[in-house]
Amino acid sequence: MLPRWSRAAVHLYKLGSQNNMELRKAFCFVACTSYAKVAMAANDSAEKDFSSIPEVQLNKMFWTKPCSLALPQGSPLRVEEPKYEGIRHIIFKLLLFYSKESKSIRGANVVYRRIVSQVDKPAIYNDYSLLVLHMWLYLRRLKEDGKEGVEFGQYLYEIYNHDVELRVSKAGVNLQLTRWMKDLEKIFFGNIVAYDAAMLPEAKYDELPNVIWRNIFSVDGLSKPNDAAMGAVQAMARYARRECSCLSLTDKESILSGNFMFSSLENPRYDDYVRG
Repeated sequence: MLPRWSRAAVHLYKLGSQNNMELRKAFCFVACTSYAKVAMAANDSAEKDFSSIPEVQLNKMFWTKPCSLALPQGSPLRVEEPKYEGIRHIIFKLLLFYSKESKSIRGANVVYRRIVSQVDKPAIYNDYSLLVLHMWLYLRRLKEDGKEGVEFGQYLYEIYNHDVELRVSKAGVNLQLTRWMKDLEKIFFGNIVAYDAAMLPEAKYDELPNVIWRNIFSVDGLSKPNDAAMGAVQAMARYARRECSCLSLTDKESILSGNFMFSSLENPRYDDYVRG
């Protein structure tokens, strides 16, 4: 999956200095050429025409009761730890294959593939910002597992950071790559802080939609959504709140092994809501 860097490019444009204007323009050009087809073609306005996605029934999405996201035993989507016997088991044990660190790294790789897979097929929007949103959803869940969750989150973040660097490089941004990575890091942690604040008990209910609008949908981060855009923003906010609850209902083993699947971002069927 090629990255959707348009949103990141806008942030980087703001963060850069006037002395690097030409470099930022080049980055923005490369980023815009990698827009996914589900992202609306950019125009001069600060908003996108979300009403031109007729197949997505936004008002019916993400109303169902939260449930565990764990994959059931026997699911072909599960990733199980390899089980070696005899001399192979001894050799791999000597190579620290079964160490806690090795297991955590393998689990973090599976988790990151789940996140990337989810970001690759959204029905609402497709952007680098969605990758950050799902990283936040998962890292937020890891906090419930205390120190072990924090350590695991560090492995995941290192995998994410390496992947982002490769994607930026493949997009053609090799000049001053370190600087761009530092700017992307600022975007990442800035978004994380904003999402966390929007989920605090004392936060206003419309704070999360406002943050999602600024981080994911708005081009300039300042404009207000129109009626068509607000439907997409509200749906994404419902999705984020629901996924937080679903991840909390998912057992620790499934969370750390990557044997879970995020809720579908595809357009739901009406009978799913009748059953709910």
